[in-house]
Amino acid sequence: MITSTVMKDRLYRDHAPDMKARDRRLRVTAVRDGRADLVVEHDPGGQAGRETHASLVRLRSAAFELLQDPADVDPQYLALPAAVAGVHRPGATPPDYARAGLRGLRTVVPAGDVL
Repeated sequence: MITSTVMKDRLYRDHAPDMKARDRRLRVTAVRDGRADLVVEHDPGGQAGRETHASLVRLRSAAFELLQDPADVDPQYLALPAAVAGVHRPGATPPDYARAGLRGLRTVVPAGDVL
């Protein structure tokens, strides 16, 4: 079972038996009270643009697949794996990774801005 956190702007694929073949995709527009509000973003032959909802438990289950997380394209996020890859080697220490991550973020975030 997948147990990711459901957050606004994430895109999911619906794996319900009647939706899987249609490649139905839903974007989270709000999260509240144990459920997520969704908009059908992609549903060939279906109801793209329609608003719906699903429980947070169901979205975290195998019934849905997380396709896109806006953090995956955030320049700050992309700087961290690149920086870590630059120091990854046998014998690398946690401070090596921390320094590399900090340097990576500093190249993306202008001095004086808050992370």
